[in-house]
Amino acid sequence: MRVVNLHGDEWDRTEDREGWRSKDAWVGRRIGAELIGGSVYELEAGDRLWPYHTHHANEEWLIILKGTPTLRTPEGEQTLREGDVVCFPRGKGGAHQVINRTDAAIRVLMLSTLIAPDIVEYLDSGKIGARSVQGERIMLSRPGPMLDDWEGED
Repeated sequence: MRVVNLHGDEWDRTEDREGWRSKDAWVGRRIGAELIGGSVYELEAGDRLWPYHTHHANEEWLIILKGTPTLRTPEGEQTLREGDVVCFPRGKGGAHQVINRTDAAIRVLMLSTLIAPDIVEYLDSGKIGARSVQGERIMLSRPGPMLDDWEGED
């Protein structure tokens, strides 16, 4: 059995983009999970975690470990506190974004089903992302005109 401490400081990925600075520890992978994914994120003051988005195949949960993040959903924005848990169902009703409007870092745990393939919709920018069964990106684009099934099939 593998153990990971959610308050540790070993990170698997860092995002240094201005306005989006965060650190990410892949908890699910570290403990050998197969059906549920989990990542701890530490988000710097004034930054956002991911663009506003929704998954069409996967349900996600957000658990607040440290701080008071702002959660953006289709119902608007609300401030969360340590210990709060939120579920994001599949589809547009589960759209979400975590924002740190405080002056200190926050830490959250995201849990997700690992259903593949998945389609992710970025509602602010109109982009659609698709990933294969293996998790490889197939597409990240904005939709164009709808095609007929037989378009280009001679």
